[in-house]
Amino acid sequence: MSNFGKPYKGCCPIYPVRKQPRKKCICPPGPRGPAGPAGATGPEGPAGPAGPAGPAGATGPAGPAGPAGPAGATGPEGPEGPAGPAGPAGPAGATGPEGPEGPAGPTGPEGPAGATGPEGPAGPAGPAGPAGPAGPAGPAGPAGATGPEGPAGATGPEGPAGPAGPEGPAGATGPAGPAGPAGPAGPAGATGPEGPAGATGPEGPAGPAGGVLAFADFYALMPPDNAATVAPGTDVSFPQDGPISGTDITRTGPSTFNLSEIGTYQVLFQVSVSEAGQLILTLDGADLDYTVVGRATGTSQIVGMALVTTTSINSILTVQNPAGNAAALTITPLAGGTRPVSAHLVITRLQ
Repeated sequence: MSNFGKPYKGCCPIYPVRKQPRKKCICPPGPRGPAGPAGATGPEGPAGPAGPAGPAGATGPAGPAGPAGPAGATGPEGPEGPAGPAGPAGPAGATGPEGPEGPAGPTGPEGPAGATGPEGPAGPAGPAGPAGPAGPAGPAGPAGATGPEGPAGATGPEGPAGPAGPEGPAGATGPAGPAGPAGPAGPAGATGPEGPAGATGPEGPAGPAGGVLAFADFYALMPPDNAATVAPGTDVSFPQDGPISGTDITRTGPSTFNLSEIGTYQVLFQVSVSEAGQLILTLDGADLDYTVVGRATGTSQIVGMALVTTTSINSILTVQNPAGNAAALTITPLAGGTRPVSAHLVITRLQ
């Protein structure tokens, strides 16, 4: 209970006083002085027991939607759920345009034959078809009855006169008999004398001379020739000329050689190669499979020899690393020593 408002004896006369049970006079506090400096923070007391949860506050208004986060990784597909009941059939849609006719399906099995219908009226006779081939002759029928004697035929030619017989009594003149068959041929006559000899015909053209008709030697020196490797499907170069006769065999380039005449040529070649490999002759760009030579190991020369027959003038011959082989070929420089090594292509026309 407050007892402010009356001064109390022995107490501060200026302020209202509060009467205490023992009747002591307690002066009210004076005006608050300035705050003293903050003392040091005392140690934290133990946590009090948790109070009961307060009632839930009213739901605040929804905040604005935040920006969409990055899409998470797609999770594994869950097991397929059971099929739901079939829904009612929807109304039939409008008929679409007719699609293109599909391919004819396979012919189905032939159905059973239907019952024979009544015979229709006979149609008009069609035009006569072409006559078929004559069939084989049937067996002879039985002899018919002898018919009446026909009229006498015309008189045949008179036969040759027979030898004269003894004169008999003159009889009636009979009809002339048929001519007899021809007699056998008589024996051959003697051979006549030989006729005079005919005039001598003109002399024919001279045939080709036997032996060598033409020859040519083409060669390369390593170094400097064939400096690059020879890839599969590429020709070996023989860019330098050795002895050559005539114009039947000439070069058209460092690795191509012209055989101007139709004939048979003997071809010899030798090439020092560093790898295991093969060489082949080609004629007008076509491989001559029977001319392939090669080696599986080692570093010896690859040597080939073959006869080549041309069927057209100006055929082109080459020596080639066959197309389809795996390795390019190195034409070995300075093989076995310090001197450039030669590779040769020798062509000889035989006929």
